[in-house]
Amino acid sequence: MIQFTKEDVKKLPKINRLNLINSATGYKSANLIGTKSKDGKSNVAIFSSVTHLGSDPALLGFILRPATVPRNSYSNMKETGYFTVNHVTEGLIAKAHQTSAAYDFGVSEFDITGLEEQYHDEIYEPFVAKSPVQLLCKYLSEYEIKENNCIHILASIERIFCEESLLNEDNWLQLDKGKVVTINGLDGYCLPKLIDRFEYARPNTETKSMLKNGS
Repeated sequence: MIQFTKEDVKKLPKINRLNLINSATGYKSANLIGTKSKDGKSNVAIFSSVTHLGSDPALLGFILRPATVPRNSYSNMKETGYFTVNHVTEGLIAKAHQTSAAYDFGVSEFDITGLEEQYHDEIYEPFVAKSPVQLLCKYLSEYEIKENNCIHILASIERIFCEESLLNEDNWLQLDKGKVVTINGLDGYCLPKLIDRFEYARPNTETKSMLKNGS
């Protein structure tokens, strides 16, 4: 195997270093976060850091880069207290990736990229049309990561919207049915495929497949 020491990594050109470190930690989720300012300006941006934090209560978190410059997603969710999380699919990857460009503050990525806004019931915040799993989240708190000045946002999941075809009898969402993608590094989009599901793991108990041969 090839080895990179910490010193080796520091000597790499910036883009090479970013590519190596961002891909070395494995596949990441691909989500579009939608927000809207109090004056009605919608915003959407791709994030690869959305993670599950707990089921009861239902919590998630994600990482924001240092707020040294104005950021629409951050300012909007602080204004209204809410935002949406929308899974990226194979058909959305080009438009979703374009939201990572450094547009001027106040410019709506919905308008620039061609992603479509979708609304549910009386909810003010925009969802992303054609996303098969959509979450309405409530901003709860944030924590500064002192080592790199990033911000860890914590939020509660208030509502879940999903395509019925993804939902199994035990309420498990089979994301590959919706062609939901993952991110490899900064710019690689991958299409996962379900291999197996296993029963709840217990000590001194044989691992049993939930899908293969009914065993």
